[in-house]
Amino acid sequence: MAGSRAKKEEAYDAGSLTVLEGLDAVRKRPGMYIGTTDSQGLMHCLWEIIDNSVDEALAGACDEITVILHDDGSIEVDDNGRGIPVDVEPKTGLSGVEVVMTKLHAGAKFGNASYTAVGGLHGVGSSVVNALSSRLDVEVDRDGKTHRMQFHQGHPGVYEDADPTRPSPDATFRRTRKNRPTVLQVVGSVPKRRTGTRVRYWADPEIFNDTARFDYNQLIDRVRQTSFLVPGLKITVIDENIPETGDPAHDEFMEVDGDRAHTPAGPLDGQEAGSRSGNEAADRSEGQDGVEEEAPAEDGAPAWGTQEEATQEEATQEEFQEESPDWTGDGADGDQAAQALGISPIRQERHRRVEEFLHTGGVVDFVDFLSKGEPVSSIWHISGEGSYEEETQRVGADGELHAEKVRRTCGVDIALRWINDYDTTVRSFVNVVETPGGGMHVDGFLNAITRQVRKNVEANARRLKVNLKDSRSKVERDDVMAGLVAVVTVRIAEPQFQGQTKDVLGTAQVKPIVTRMTDGQFGEMISGSKRGFKEQSERVLEKIVGEMHARIQARKTKEVTRRKNALESASMPAKLSDSMPGNDDIAELFIVEGDSALGTAKAARNSMFQALLPIRGKILNVQKASLTQMLTNKECASIIQVVGAGSGSSFDITQARYNKVIMMTDADVDGAHIRILLLTLFYRYMRPLIEYGHVYAAVPPLHRIALAGKHKGEFIYTYSDDELEGRLADLRERHIDYNPDVQRYKGLGEMDADQLADTTMDPRTRMLRRIRMEDAEQAAGIFPLLMGDDVPPRKQFIVDNAEDFDRSKIDT
Repeated sequence: MAGSRAKKEEAYDAGSLTVLEGLDAVRKRPGMYIGTTDSQGLMHCLWEIIDNSVDEALAGACDEITVILHDDGSIEVDDNGRGIPVDVEPKTGLSGVEVVMTKLHAGAKFGNASYTAVGGLHGVGSSVVNALSSRLDVEVDRDGKTHRMQFHQGHPGVYEDADPTRPSPDATFRRTRKNRPTVLQVVGSVPKRRTGTRVRYWADPEIFNDTARFDYNQLIDRVRQTSFLVPGLKITVIDENIPETGDPAHDEFMEVDGDRAHTPAGPLDGQEAGSRSGNEAADRSEGQDGVEEEAPAEDGAPAWGTQEEATQEEATQEEFQEESPDWTGDGADGDQAAQALGISPIRQERHRRVEEFLHTGGVVDFVDFLSKGEPVSSIWHISGEGSYEEETQRVGADGELHAEKVRRTCGVDIALRWINDYDTTVRSFVNVVETPGGGMHVDGFLNAITRQVRKNVEANARRLKVNLKDSRSKVERDDVMAGLVAVVTVRIAEPQFQGQTKDVLGTAQVKPIVTRMTDGQFGEMISGSKRGFKEQSERVLEKIVGEMHARIQARKTKEVTRRKNALESASMPAKLSDSMPGNDDIAELFIVEGDSALGTAKAARNSMFQALLPIRGKILNVQKASLTQMLTNKECASIIQVVGAGSGSSFDITQARYNKVIMMTDADVDGAHIRILLLTLFYRYMRPLIEYGHVYAAVPPLHRIALAGKHKGEFIYTYSDDELEGRLADLRERHIDYNPDVQRYKGLGEMDADQLADTTMDPRTRMLRRIRMEDAEQAAGIFPLLMGDDVPPRKQFIVDNAEDFDRSKIDT
């Protein structure tokens, strides 16, 4: 009996199969549709709704989109497009709104007529967001009316909100009976010419995990890039989650925390709120056929963010309330009291932060925005159209799918420039949807520019000093991409992506079109045959050839500078006084100014872990020089070779031979200038040394006070004139004798070995200043300003900041 019972329990037949209907499959396997259920998936839901509105803009039917972040955790996207169809779809018998919101792979983008280039092409975006929301409300303006439909976890029905101006997923929900169409509610009237769609949804906490956070900055970045890619489209982001006091100074105080992950915010206010919620109670009585009572929906999502964050925000408001004697409640008494004091009433309400984005220059403006650094070329623009054939499945008159060959049009729009840097910024898009993984359009673009650059380098080999007989002297893609800033966009109907998240474009026919178009237009630019491009193309080719030489030199450097045994140091520059091998974790390289200081430093150093490399005066200003000039400069090449980690994009900090690189120069203006020149070299070509805190400035003293009397033989070192005066005054006050002939060091060479060791080189007694780069973007702007070729901006900078000059900030 036991054996037969076990067999029955293990039976596998048709009864073991589970059929998930409608959107239940989405809730069961959300990762198939939005990738993850953490912050990335949470943001992906918003992209799907925004993309639907952007598709209306691409179709020429929309020029304004508004994204509202409400304080109850919901997000609303409003556009003035054509509006989702509200008539009945014949095949299903459902309204167009219900079809779009509840049926997977349904929408106008499969018919190939209403949309020619779209971002949301799979027809699952709105329905997936609906399935993963605890509540979703959609309103459509069409035919002079405002139509509304509501959903709970993807199921249509009607919410009975206690306060229509504060809708909630916790309100009682009356679900439409199964297999019966939901009648659209008519909740208002609008001018007949006004059309548009509003979608407001509350992400379901049953789906998204505890780590899911809404990222306001990511939203702003996405909206900004969309405004670049769709010229003329105005996108407004309204964040209603900022507490308001009514006092601009107080409001500014409340907005300082701009970098945290904002919780979406507040209800519609003013006339707009009234137009959407007016007559709501009366309207709810319409179209109730087929609606049955259902238990209240389960607890809805709190504002996205942890409870701790919400509590912290409340505590902040309470604390601010205690500090502000003018803070009043919402009552009339408070308003009257405020008016009696001659001030505006201060209310504990919400403040709308509004950010608007509108660009007309397209990808050219986008590249200009992305360019951070000194430009080598102006922005080059490639655009045009090509066509290709593709076999696709079309819905025939019988409702069945049939294979059919169609002629597609591919629009290409590319902007690019080079800047004087080695970082690469290439952003790619298909129908305004970003493809972080690139794809066929990016491959076609990079193949074409690499081929054209190689062709023109070979044609100008003599001028560029390229030895064509050397097999290593061949431009590679990495050389071309160093310092490249580009935006690559294509617009095609029904693009093929790798997965619903659309990270990589897979439509193979796009690649030859982009390649051919780039070959022709970029070829004219880089060859200088197009008017106005000759000088720019020469600069670009010189930069790329310089990157090639740097890569070759870095490879050589790695081969000869990695110290594995004592014999390897023989390949180092002859003037290097190296440290003993085996101490790489504490090894220090002192870059010393002048031969006289080198002699003293040799006697002062600990040769077990301290190495010395002398330089002759002021090295080359690499901010003004080309990469080729830098590599041929003896001093710069020696420093790169001795550090041993390469340069530019090939720099590998794990291969650095020293833990500290210390600039040891005289404590005067010339010494400070040499330090700046060295820092410019490190920043431009060995930046990770600064980023990871391996670059230091030695701090040698300016004066030596010799004590007398019972303190004879003791010395005090000072590092500035002000410190000297203070020390001398202190000695006089304490009646300590000293030699009035205070020694003033004119350079490191004036010290003897013991003095240099005690004050500057011995880790037990010295003082070092670590060079930090707290703000990379500010550093990227200040180096070209102070060290570049353009003199007027530098002069103006000095004039503007002369009054704020602080000598204590200078290490002289």
